[in-house]
Amino acid sequence: MTSKEKALALATEVAGKKGMDIQIFDMRKVSSFTDFFVIATGTSNRHVRTLADATVRNARQHGERKLGLEGDPPGRWILVDLGDVVVHLFEAQAREFYSLERLWDEAARVELPEGEALAAKAAP
Repeated sequence: MTSKEKALALATEVAGKKGMDIQIFDMRKVSSFTDFFVIATGTSNRHVRTLADATVRNARQHGERKLGLEGDPPGRWILVDLGDVVVHLFEAQAREFYSLERLWDEAARVELPEGEALAAKAAP
């Protein structure tokens, strides 16, 4: 599985768990530490933790293992490091505060397949 396929699979998993505003950034031309970011919003700290658990489970099912899991204890934001793909999961307020879209605005965006894009924008 390529890193792009992995990012798309993880974004699809997050969409299936009702993650919102899912974005995939191609970081290969702007960063040396990862190939792709997947960024999504959860509705609560519990939802963010659920999205992180689903991300780790999906990666494991595809033979991948997490290199790290970071975040704040209440679960306002969680980072799942899979090496070539880093998944950032936020509550809405934390996502606005960290503003990764603005920080990495020079990175190319990857389009989600139509079904996932619709699910990603729907309210839970």
